[in-house]
Amino acid sequence: MSILETERTVVGWAATDPSGILAPYTYTLRNTGAEDVFVKVLYCGICHSDLHQIKNDLGMSQYPMVPGHEVVGEVVEVGSEVTKFKAGDVVGVGLIVGSCGSCHPCESDAEQYCNKKIWNYNDVYTDGKPTQGGFAESMVVHQKFVVKIPDGLDLEQAAPLLCAGVTVYSPLNHFGLKQSGLKGGILGLGGVGHMGVLIAKSLGHHVTVISSSDKKRVEALEHLGADDYLVSSDETRMAEVADSLDYIIDTIPVGHPLEPYLSLLKLDGKLILTGVINTPLQFMTPVVMIGRKVITGTFIGSMRETQETIDFCKEKGLSSMIEVVKMDYINKAFKRLEKNDVRYRFVVDVAGSKLDQ
Repeated sequence: MSILETERTVVGWAATDPSGILAPYTYTLRNTGAEDVFVKVLYCGICHSDLHQIKNDLGMSQYPMVPGHEVVGEVVEVGSEVTKFKAGDVVGVGLIVGSCGSCHPCESDAEQYCNKKIWNYNDVYTDGKPTQGGFAESMVVHQKFVVKIPDGLDLEQAAPLLCAGVTVYSPLNHFGLKQSGLKGGILGLGGVGHMGVLIAKSLGHHVTVISSSDKKRVEALEHLGADDYLVSSDETRMAEVADSLDYIIDTIPVGHPLEPYLSLLKLDGKLILTGVINTPLQFMTPVVMIGRKVITGTFIGSMRETQETIDFCKEKGLSSMIEVVKMDYINKAFKRLEKNDVRYRFVVDVAGSKLDQ
């Protein structure tokens, strides 16, 4: 009997209730189908949306839950109809692991907007088994939802690109904001925000970081290469920058006012929401109407855009700022993430961790 015909028992770290505390959990992977790839997990990034899910902030969490959707791994075996990958390939897996394949978004290279998309974890696969994420020994994923990690890209560096990186790249790509010379704002300097600075600068944009405090000024300007730094409570500086930005990528994952930032946009400027927020946002309509401004949002990116993001970052030599930890540190990492105490992305060395203790 081949490995493809048997269920494999694996160990992951799961939350079992809204406390969000993760601990070792043993479960079986779904059977590997003809178009599936069996992946040994090497690294997995920690995203703020993982925090939302393990704590049931959105009211949809199912336990036990193994989170983790910035997965870098090695292909161990492939199904009989897999054409894109072979054993030994280094690959990435992001937030989406399935879609219907026939709706308008799926046929438009935008499967992340499919109403029947299947989440990497906290969801149910087509065979009825719960999906579980990347804080585990291995995963089984359909080849469509796997991307190639190019040679020469550090594997721990690749992990944040699978969510944080593509979350920034996708709106710049979709809204025609990739040409050089644009003026952009990055609101919030966390995992997504710091990738936003790096990618926008690599496109030749003038980049302004907008934050609620001055504490990240040196890092933004000197380490990440931003051109300007705005503290949102500094009314004089905010007034100086008014009506000057082509776009703002809003990465803040908690409720906040929109008006101060809308005022920074020029005619036809776009405020692009990328943070998951479970409370309503508010604004007065004139600040949008007078300037024909757009409030929009995008959700991660397509599989094509995910591959483009990885290839772009490899080509440009971009390195995200990460802190690599072992799995036994993951609960402390989530507590620090909750306090915004990370520069700028935790990445778990899964393969180098003892998962069963």
